[in-house]
Amino acid sequence: MLAEVHERDGYPVNWPAAPDAWLTPPSLIASWVAELDGRVAGHVGLSRSEAGDAAPGLWAVRAGVSVDTTAVVNRLFVAPSARGHGIGALLVAQAVREAQDRALHPVLDVVASDTAAVALYERLGWQMLATVEQQWSPEQTIAVRCYAAATRR
Repeated sequence: MLAEVHERDGYPVNWPAAPDAWLTPPSLIASWVAELDGRVAGHVGLSRSEAGDAAPGLWAVRAGVSVDTTAVVNRLFVAPSARGHGIGALLVAQAVREAQDRALHPVLDVVASDTAAVALYERLGWQMLATVEQQWSPEQTIAVRCYAAATRR
């Protein structure tokens, strides 16, 4: 399914050498899959902040807290054949609940050109923190939008 999403949507931007390891980074706290009609239809992860993540630092400065109080929602994708059923929103909600249950504030980075993902996060009420340029390799600079989940009231 990840290969199908990559081929269709360009996510992830750079195909990982080991997709299974990409889905389960050492920083992973938890992950979930969604099923539709008995087939895996989507995936999301929740991780601790890593060196390349921009949103945790931005949120920490804005909120006056440590980066350790954040959790990164990542590796979100939905099979093209399963789109339009609200699966992405359900997966994000599950990751947000888990982060909040752990007293962590959910944040995320998304490639700015991924308009479908940007639209989803904004529709769900995520707050944009900033757009930053990240150097992913000597010849690849990517614009990344950084978001934080709405603060619980």
